[in-house]
Amino acid sequence: MSVRELVVLGTASQVPGRNRNHNGYLLRWDAEGFLFDPGEGTQRQMLFAGVAASSITRICLTHFHGDHCLGVPGVVQRLSLDGVRHPVHAHFPASGREYFERLRHASVFHETAEIVEEPVHGNGVLATGEFGELRARRLDHPVEAFGYQLVEPSGRRMLPELLARFGVTGPEIGELQRTGSLRVGSRTVTVEQVSVVRQGQRFAFVMDTRLCDAVYELADRADLLVIESTFLEEDARLAREYGHLTARQAARVAAESKVRTLVLTHFSQRYDDPTKFYEEAREVFGGEVVVAADLSRVSLPRRR
Repeated sequence: MSVRELVVLGTASQVPGRNRNHNGYLLRWDAEGFLFDPGEGTQRQMLFAGVAASSITRICLTHFHGDHCLGVPGVVQRLSLDGVRHPVHAHFPASGREYFERLRHASVFHETAEIVEEPVHGNGVLATGEFGELRARRLDHPVEAFGYQLVEPSGRRMLPELLARFGVTGPEIGELQRTGSLRVGSRTVTVEQVSVVRQGQRFAFVMDTRLCDAVYELADRADLLVIESTFLEEDARLAREYGHLTARQAARVAAESKVRTLVLTHFSQRYDDPTKFYEEAREVFGGEVVVAADLSRVSLPRRR
């Protein structure tokens, strides 16, 4: 059964707190598992969330600040300990390749899992597959950082009543889907005559950054946008100084980019009331707003 959901493993920026672990997010996308920014303690959070190491197929790091990558050693070693047999692709800023090597080989262990390093050198498509396209865009942070976007191509949904009307049955349905047209009796039936467009889904992951064009490009028409909101608007000056967003800025991006569900995360320890983030975002964005909590799950909205 296909599942598309975000498993939130941690939501704290800079340092973990009593109720918030360092960052960590697993996107379950059918047969794929995209692990984004595993901070310190991610392996243990996976245990609490009921997430097996074998569910990870790609590791995606936005940048090499500790709260976004210090969980890599434990995760990588767990992949080998659990005998994960499929390759796990690792995407990270190419300028930090030395850091990734240190994290990957942080201590002695028997490495059996296959980690395929795929450094990100710039904007563009990083990978393609049944999941669609994984894309990256450079963000605006004091160190090199990239955001990620997952885009599923649009397809077509076959309509049983129209298939019956045109006399297309059994194996002929699959043939019509593959070839685009089919001879049925004395006429040719096209796939457009018996189906409707099924819009592909989109996911965006935007971490530490100031407001910039790339943020909007990543968020464009996302069904689910996971975005940092380190500060509240009252501390906008600090957000700008340290290369971060406020909840209001994140919500404005969601509104202008036609996002369906907005997930706010990466909260500064200076705030102890998460409802303020919700209230600030709600003033700007009319769609669904989720203030992420550790070990929560957020489903991708149903197709339009």
